[in-house]
Amino acid sequence: HRQAGTHGPRHAHHSERRIHQVQEAYCSGNSGVAPADSMAGTMIHMGTLARPHGIKGEICIDWHADSPLLLDVPLWLQAGNGAPRRVRAMACRWHKGRPLLLLEGVADRTAAEALRGCKLLVPRESLPEPEEDEAYVEDLLGCDVLLPDGRRLGRLDHVEYPADQEIWVIAAQDEREILFPAQPCFIVGFDLDAPSVTIDPPEGLLEIYLS
Repeated sequence: HRQAGTHGPRHAHHSERRIHQVQEAYCSGNSGVAPADSMAGTMIHMGTLARPHGIKGEICIDWHADSPLLLDVPLWLQAGNGAPRRVRAMACRWHKGRPLLLLEGVADRTAAEALRGCKLLVPRESLPEPEEDEAYVEDLLGCDVLLPDGRRLGRLDHVEYPADQEIWVIAAQDEREILFPAQPCFIVGFDLDAPSVTIDPPEGLLEIYLS
């Protein structure tokens, strides 16, 4: 197989393809709360609110895209599986490699702490269309996960972002979970028509979860 470059995986059998990292994020729509069912399938999870920073309401963001364009950009906030609500970024700055965000109406550490774990969402239609050789991770959810020799490992169930890492949670055929570090060097490619994604896990990873 051909290994992925620094910008994402390459497809093993067709033209080069890579997982799309969002470069721009612009929100649109009316302010307020939207019914959760009406937003299903229309939002992209761009980041997660982490711990508060300081006492003036700033909060660290685990941002899952290349470029955190947060200032003057309407965003949506979702707590758990609740209905997303519109929020506005008042200020944003970098601190130790992570964006610090100040939201309208969040004036102190207590208010910021109450938002820990909430998701920052952007409407899908507001994002740039991926190139021919790109795909959003959300488009791969539920697809078959294959090994380089073609064997089916399981299904891509969901994605987690602990400590700024992208971890794919793969449901094996016996429903055991495999935590796969989604680094370009371990992703061979994907086929949205199948749909499937082919991975080449680091040595010993599968033995940890499947032995």
